[in-house]
Amino acid sequence: MNEKSQAFERLLKIMDELREQCPWDKKQTMESLRHLTIEETYELTDSIIENQPDKIKKELGDLLLHIVFYARIASETDLFDIKDVIDSLCEKLIHRHPHIYGDVKVTSDEDVKKNWEQLKLKEGNTSVLAGVSKSIPAMIKAMRIQEKARAAGFDWENKTQVWEKVMEELQEFKDETTKENQDRKRIEDEFGDLIFALINYSRFIDVNPEEALERTNLRFIHRFKYLEEKAKENGQELTKMTLEEMDVYWNEAKKLEKE
Repeated sequence: MNEKSQAFERLLKIMDELREQCPWDKKQTMESLRHLTIEETYELTDSIIENQPDKIKKELGDLLLHIVFYARIASETDLFDIKDVIDSLCEKLIHRHPHIYGDVKVTSDEDVKKNWEQLKLKEGNTSVLAGVSKSIPAMIKAMRIQEKARAAGFDWENKTQVWEKVMEELQEFKDETTKENQDRKRIEDEFGDLIFALINYSRFIDVNPEEALERTNLRFIHRFKYLEEKAKENGQELTKMTLEEMDVYWNEAKKLEKE
């Protein structure tokens, strides 16, 4: 048995011991673990965005623990076990990659995506969008919808067309927000259309909108904390400062980032 197999066997043994002996682990169900798994997934994405390899390793371990935990719980009622999980995954990977394990020819990653979606339809999915999770955040869902639609051949030809659509949606949103008798539902709809179009455009310029927005969030947090610290150092209260006074510290923070 090689080192990787030994490490995995050790994890399974520890999981069995915890499930049998630890009061907290014995109490858990798939339902009780669900929200914790979501939290662990977000912590992993945070560590990836922050580019911290040690933290990524730790968060991957936490997520792996959850996978093993779910399989252990399922095995107790003979639903499935970790071997079934791994076997099912291996069979799916082989089936979904006929260009590696069969005689299908591909020339790009786009070909692979198209084959993937076609195979899923043959497996019983009624729509190429059937695999988009209902519970993922709206921005990520929009990205997945657009990617899947593209794999089915439904997409713009070039980024110029998409940018024109962005400008069209921006104008429609502006029109709704400047009407004398505003319809909140229409404003919300047009705002959603604008965001969807921007996300679409991001694909054509190879920008991940979720990561881009998160990096902006982190920059804002960093700058705002700097603003708070400098105001405190100078005996000022944010609620009593003018926007112009705050901008001095804000611009200092931006300058420090560039340096």
